[in-house]
Amino acid sequence: MLSKPLKPALTAAFLATSFTSPATASDLGAAIVGGVIGGVIVNEVHRNKQRQRRATTYRRAPASSATRAQNRETQVALNYFGFHSGTPDGVLGRRSRAAVSQYQVHMGYPATGYLAPYERNFLVSSYSRAQIGGPQVIKAMQGPNGVRGLLHSWRDEAAGVRTAGSGYGGYGGLPPEVSQAVDEIAASSEPTGEQLLQRTGFMQLADLNGDGRNDYVLDTSVSGSSFWCGASNCSVMVFASTPQGYQRNDFLARGVTPASFACHQGTCRMADTGETAPVQAAQQNRSTVTAFAGQESASLGGITLFDQPAQSASLTSYCSKVSLLTSSNGGFMTAASMTDPELALGEQFCLARTYAINAGETRAGKVQSVSQAQIDSQCDAFGPAVQPFLAKLGTAGSGEVMGDVQKFVLQSGMSLEQLANTAGICLFSGYRRDDMDVALGAALILTGTGQRPYAELIGHHLALGFGAPVTAERAQDWYGMAVISLEGGATPVFAPGQPERAELIKTASAKLAGGRVQPVQASGSTALPSFSTD
Repeated sequence: MLSKPLKPALTAAFLATSFTSPATASDLGAAIVGGVIGGVIVNEVHRNKQRQRRATTYRRAPASSATRAQNRETQVALNYFGFHSGTPDGVLGRRSRAAVSQYQVHMGYPATGYLAPYERNFLVSSYSRAQIGGPQVIKAMQGPNGVRGLLHSWRDEAAGVRTAGSGYGGYGGLPPEVSQAVDEIAASSEPTGEQLLQRTGFMQLADLNGDGRNDYVLDTSVSGSSFWCGASNCSVMVFASTPQGYQRNDFLARGVTPASFACHQGTCRMADTGETAPVQAAQQNRSTVTAFAGQESASLGGITLFDQPAQSASLTSYCSKVSLLTSSNGGFMTAASMTDPELALGEQFCLARTYAINAGETRAGKVQSVSQAQIDSQCDAFGPAVQPFLAKLGTAGSGEVMGDVQKFVLQSGMSLEQLANTAGICLFSGYRRDDMDVALGAALILTGTGQRPYAELIGHHLALGFGAPVTAERAQDWYGMAVISLEGGATPVFAPGQPERAELIKTASAKLAGGRVQPVQASGSTALPSFSTD
């Protein structure tokens, strides 16, 4: 029943239409239908406005900064492994979801487009691990699957799934230490481990230490990989049996046979050259350090000095002594107050080492989900790669060595930024563990990527004999490279607030070498090209 106020309105509307034109059934029906449709339209307009308001409210809800940061990490990792998610903006849109699905299909996960926590953690940690580099990463870059192949390798490694040469005696019952070395060599060469073992001369067996057990000689010169070879020699690994397992000894040689080596228990030497220790063990077996010139011949009034354990002959121990002397002298030497050039350079070496450790530790802290042990292991993998350069430091000039290092940099398959970041982390790893091969090799790579101030470290190693032969003239050559770079406006990497360091190093190295600083001749290879892939 209609209410009273509504009846007059309907009546008026009806009368108005009846006076303007004759009323027909069709006209009345059209009016009623029009009113119904109009009401529907009005209602839909209101509903659409409500939907828009809700959608606008939803779109305007900002994601937290932490979530966006995590999303950016995910997008960067996806892009690195070839699952293109577009610009890392922290928003996982349609393109990012498609990239996630591709990653999931590649890994054998359900292709939902949404990452489960363990899927994301593995992706991001694998990216972080790849940034450290190493032979395994370089080989993957050169392989048919590119860096994506690392995902499967590291997935299987985490699951405990091993290939035939995984270091567990899979290569025909070889000792684990030998099998791991075969895998290490295969990771940077085209043949597989099984193919390497079939090559004549790659593995030679003999009883080198007379204990009735087989010892193993691995010659990388037949691997076909330049990764293990320098201009004239290649890495040779000799595994000598001990009651605790097999001890590895590394040499630089070519065309060796088992007769080239003689071993006592786990320590070997090259029998034909009279070399008393392998390259890797040379530093470890050094029992004493001559801190300052003249001390070893000073008269001690009949007091007998006893050799200290090998670990005391470390750079850490040396820097502790330098720190005590610096404190007792009232502070660091300056160019004006310098009385002992070797001590002055020692102070600057230890200062630079501290800066290198701090900077590398900061870089390593940004590598997520990778343990320090994994970082150290991957940094150790660069040892054989840089060994040819280290072997030439005492005999070749800085220009020749830098030419070889730059060839390695250009052929490494890694970008300059990635290689420099890796070397910075390995510099920290080497100095933290007192591994001079890793530290000195990392300094060479950093210098080779165009960061010339790092040449100062190479000068220190040569001047003071840590990981390199003592030669003041060669040290002066590297010091000169760093000083010229700093005087030319390069950004200091050590003690940036002390611009007088360059003059101090120049003066001290000149006095140590007994002459003037020789300028480093510029060459066409002093700067590395930089290519953009944008």
